[in-house]
Amino acid sequence: MGRGKVVLERIENKINRQVTFSKRRSGLMKKAYELSVLCDAEVALIISSSRGKFSEFGSTSISQTIERYRQHCYAAQVNNAHGHEPECSRQELTRLEATYESLLHTQRHLLGEDLGKLDVDDLQNLEKQLDRALSKAREKKTNMLMKQMEALREMEHGLEERNKQLKAKLEEEEEEHVRAIQGLWTSSFAVGNTGIQVQPGHDQPDLNFGGRIVLSKEATTLPEDNCNLPHEWLL
Repeated sequence: MGRGKVVLERIENKINRQVTFSKRRSGLMKKAYELSVLCDAEVALIISSSRGKFSEFGSTSISQTIERYRQHCYAAQVNNAHGHEPECSRQELTRLEATYESLLHTQRHLLGEDLGKLDVDDLQNLEKQLDRALSKAREKKTNMLMKQMEALREMEHGLEERNKQLKAKLEEEEEEHVRAIQGLWTSSFAVGNTGIQVQPGHDQPDLNFGGRIVLSKEATTLPEDNCNLPHEWLL
């Protein structure tokens, strides 16, 4: 009596699934080895379990076999691309021409041209497109104006700060200038009011830089005994 046909579906029982995986993996490894020996074939086999464990078999180096496989796939893709290049180019050109014509029709419709061929539904769709475009344009314009206003506010704030700094600096310079002028006035007044004074008890009068001679009342009064002297010195 032969065994029944095995249904190819996922084994729900975890233990039975693990046992079946181990048996069939061993059988697959054996078949790969037999194939490489009997047919002189280069075989590379990599198996990953549900737990992420790898099992591998290679008649030669597995990495070399994988690299050869990649080069072969790349060469096949290049050959296919070159073989179908004219056909792909014609299809791409046709698609681009159709897109260009559709865009031209849409542009004319948006400009109000060639509207006679459109029905009510097409006109309503066109109106909706124009409304959406107008709304987006207004939103974009509003955002740009807000950014410009913000930039102007920042510029105004910077100019105000600069104006305050210049005003404070100007006031400081004016105060220094006023103090310098007051100092010059004080020095000129002191020099202009000084003179030569003859003080009693001194043999010589005091000298000053003003060039003025100031005699005190006591120094300019003559003694009474000399009032009757002849004034020969007046001759």
